[in-house]
Amino acid sequence: MNSENNDASAGAPPACPPIIGDAAPHFRARTTMGVRTLSSYRGRWLVFFSHPADFTPVCTSEFVAFAQAHAAFLALDCDLLALSVDSLSSHLAWQQSIEQRFGVRVPFPIVEDPAMGIAQAYGMLPAGATSSATVRTTFVIDPEGIVRASIAYPLTVGRSVAEIRRLVQALQATEAGDVSTPEGWHPGEPVLANPPMTSEEVGARGPDWYYRLESA
Repeated sequence: MNSENNDASAGAPPACPPIIGDAAPHFRARTTMGVRTLSSYRGRWLVFFSHPADFTPVCTSEFVAFAQAHAAFLALDCDLLALSVDSLSSHLAWQQSIEQRFGVRVPFPIVEDPAMGIAQAYGMLPAGATSSATVRTTFVIDPEGIVRASIAYPLTVGRSVAEIRRLVQALQATEAGDVSTPEGWHPGEPVLANPPMTSEEVGARGPDWYYRLESA
């Protein structure tokens, strides 16, 4: 299969990029670890992150950090998947360079997207874009294939891999839907009970009706 066979959406890209709560667009593409589809990750969490080009300094720093945190993500039943518009051969050369320069092996697949079909389907690029300069987006996709979070960064600012991992942990902690997590929450810390929905419940809860911490 050659790069022209990459399938971003089994048809035309969606009219709007996916937002939180949307089904993540289907794709089928070549990667550094063989062909992958979105359905390859069904049943597990997925951090799907993009970068504008291989051999770029900010993205190299992120790849080293993601590689070092790979086992921690796997412990959360969460896979990592990267994307770039560069070719598969470029990805492989960059991986080799990272291992030689930093002593770190990249243990997750990198998708090639030379036609920018996947990037456009995920709203990483404006419609009709001819440059990959704005491809700097991270999506957290749940085991059912639903977008649960997205973060976009400029070219000059590196992502915090620790924060992305914390985000996955927080999403998993709130999966049941009856609690939320406060600012800066980490596993083991108290969570927020969801506020009451009726005046009777407000009266019963007392002055802390809208902000009540409880054990996770």
